[in-house]
Amino acid sequence: MGHSIYSRDIILILSASFFYFSSPMLVTPLITGFAGSVGASAALMGIIGGLMNLCSLFCRPLVGNLADRFSKYRVSTIGAALMSLACLGYILSSHPAGIVFFRIINGMCFACCSVCMSTWMSNMLPREKVGSGMGVYGMMNALGMAVAPGIGVTVYQTFGYHTAFAIALAFSLATLLIVQLVRDKGEPEPAVLAARSEGRRPPLQIADPKVLPIAAIIMLFAIPYCAIQSFLVSYAEARHLAISVSLFFPLYAVVLLVLRLSMKSLFDRLPFPVFLTGSALSALTGILALAGMSNNLVMFLAACFMAGGYGIMCSVCQSTAILLAGPGRRGLANSTYYIGLDLGMTLGPVIGGFLYGNLELAWFYPALLLTVPPAVLVYPLFMRKK
Repeated sequence: MGHSIYSRDIILILSASFFYFSSPMLVTPLITGFAGSVGASAALMGIIGGLMNLCSLFCRPLVGNLADRFSKYRVSTIGAALMSLACLGYILSSHPAGIVFFRIINGMCFACCSVCMSTWMSNMLPREKVGSGMGVYGMMNALGMAVAPGIGVTVYQTFGYHTAFAIALAFSLATLLIVQLVRDKGEPEPAVLAARSEGRRPPLQIADPKVLPIAAIIMLFAIPYCAIQSFLVSYAEARHLAISVSLFFPLYAVVLLVLRLSMKSLFDRLPFPVFLTGSALSALTGILALAGMSNNLVMFLAACFMAGGYGIMCSVCQSTAILLAGPGRRGLANSTYYIGLDLGMTLGPVIGGFLYGNLELAWFYPALLLTVPPAVLVYPLFMRKK
């Protein structure tokens, strides 16, 4: 469409993406404790914690089809409005059943916003700038992931759950407002509009077959990262490590922001296998550093290498999925990518829990190394056929 990577509409979409991502990320570290405070059992607390991602996973195929057939503005507006409703629901909930209901709503709206806004953004970018543009988009998501949980925990500790959820509501309302200001409404491709006017409705698709290998690759990168995310604190405590665990993820986010900014032109110039190889080596190094972690310096190095592994592959896989699918199918491509990411985010804590409970702690991180080689093998086995 010939837009600059820094056009007015793109800056608005980037701002909206920061707020839509920040809202659920602020809620996530608080929702299980809040559920317990209103009477949820330990088992139900765990279910509530994972319910948003699970619901989002099942909604993504439908949202991917909607993003290709309807205005991205319309679907994003619905998503932001539902996200605001979910946050308001948390504030008003006094029973676990209410929290379950609004977590489901939160999962639906998160699927709407994540798929539609990334598709909307990609359609505004020239084809030769998709890699760098989606790298900046991913950077805004990473910024939300780094900032929002800290805000949520700090506000909760000072003022309580309801005030923290009110800030999440403000983030959602900011998303809703900013989306209204975007001039390019993200209408479907002309071929899609022509088919609709002729009464032809293409069948709903669960995933884009071209993008499935990319989804598998990001799933395999996400599994060790999400296992680390879930068990780093417990691992350090069990091994009596004198390290500042709370600094791992903020440092990861800072390094990732620096990498994405400094490498943004490379995302458009270098082929996918170069990033896949480099990120696999970086992830392996990061996991090995965690296995031998004995002080803050080694932990910091591990955070840097994990940013170069999983963090970089998130951007590269998403932009590659978009380019593989082509115009008119970018919504489905994004939803397929996010299905792989959601599966990795779901399986990571599960696999991590199994390893943590059944292996000697010394083998916890070496066992996670086994997920990286299959990610590299997906490319020669499936991608070269595309």
